[in-house]
Amino acid sequence: ALNRRHIFSTHCAFFAVHLIPVSTTKNGGSSKSRKRIMPDPVTEPPTVDPVYEALLYCNIPSVAEHSMEGHAPHHYKLVSVHVFIRHGDRYPLYAIPKTKRPEIDCTLVASRKPYHPKLEAFVGHMLKGSGASFESPLGSLPLYPNHPLCEMGELTQTGVVQHLQNGQLLRDIYLRKHKLLPNNWSSDQLYLETTGKSRTLQSGLALLYGFLPEFDWKKVYFKHQPSALFCSGSCYCPLRNQYLEKEQRRQYLLRLKNSDLERTYGEMAKIVDIPTKQLRAANPIDSMLCHFCHNVSFPCSRSGCLGMEHFKVIKTHQIEDERERHEKLLYFGYSLLGAHPILNQTVNRMQRAALGWRDELFTLYSAHDVTLSPILSALGLLEARFPRFAARLVFELWQDRQKPSEHSVRILYNGADVTFHTSFCHDFHKHSPKPMCPLENLVRFVKRDMFVALDGSSTNYYDACHGEGA
Repeated sequence: ALNRRHIFSTHCAFFAVHLIPVSTTKNGGSSKSRKRIMPDPVTEPPTVDPVYEALLYCNIPSVAEHSMEGHAPHHYKLVSVHVFIRHGDRYPLYAIPKTKRPEIDCTLVASRKPYHPKLEAFVGHMLKGSGASFESPLGSLPLYPNHPLCEMGELTQTGVVQHLQNGQLLRDIYLRKHKLLPNNWSSDQLYLETTGKSRTLQSGLALLYGFLPEFDWKKVYFKHQPSALFCSGSCYCPLRNQYLEKEQRRQYLLRLKNSDLERTYGEMAKIVDIPTKQLRAANPIDSMLCHFCHNVSFPCSRSGCLGMEHFKVIKTHQIEDERERHEKLLYFGYSLLGAHPILNQTVNRMQRAALGWRDELFTLYSAHDVTLSPILSALGLLEARFPRFAARLVFELWQDRQKPSEHSVRILYNGADVTFHTSFCHDFHKHSPKPMCPLENLVRFVKRDMFVALDGSSTNYYDACHGEGA
């Protein structure tokens, strides 16, 4: 086996949070209540370490997480919360040809690690939901993973536990501390949406159960989203597709330049006795990450075994690709157009909440890495890591009780406050004592500045999508 315990002791860091006090002003409350954070892994490797990055990506549940969700001066009232998640740990989507599939059990067993105190109760509650009414075709999906040998892409017990933890963390902050929902909450105060994959529906249900244990099935309704971009009726966007094609071309050319990668693929293809092209098409890193995250030995054949050195080369290339992707503007262009519909929906909900509407106070989108990644890029969060399993991106809307007409937003990624790292609020805190970003900054960004950043000539989504090409 991979001896993950040794890997953890060597590479994994506990994340320390450095609290940075901001100067006190008469409007801002005490400095104690106005702290911002920057995530700072104490022992993060000084150079790219593929094993360290892979461990972060696995996001294996361990100690309770410290997060900055819900932190605000006492005179701020939480109005609404909008949560975007990537599904939890899953079985691979691709199999490496001529190798044995990793033997991972996708039934939920309370006595097996990773453990969560609500796991057994979660299964019991899902059994009561067999008649739940969800938007088609979600009603045909299983409510929890249940195969002794995982099916391709199936959520694992690790994935369920990751989102039970997420849900419980958000419950402690938003319900117990901030009373976001009343005890007799109604169905119209929740908005739940997921793609048509069992892993996203089940991840959403696990988070929801952690957030609202023993929820009333009659009050819960998941909407189906056909697109991983959550673009609803605004998915047709020719220019976005042009950016994507050029981005994919960039990826291809970067791979061609990497002689270590090509040599590694060649070695791996010989071991499993298939053409290199076929191995590459099978996306071996997806399967190898599953072996790695679950501490299962990499596959072998009569010619040898795939090994950690192969894994490191491919993972290092992924990290380099991610870095170049941020440097080139192709993916940024794709992200602005890809993320606009879902950001626009979120802003519209926030504006309604700011006007006093009491519906959709808690919004949950259960999604994919290809959903969160464009949003992070569009917001200008260039230093944000690629979405790990069970990643969460949270938008909070706050009202200043001292000035009830003023509303502010906070944005948090995996518990870290990244509000002032966004392009629309990067400079705001330099000349304002306020601990958050004005809602109007986000509204202006989504309704206008996203298009300005794209080409400077478009003023709306339709015109931007049908522009002259990237």
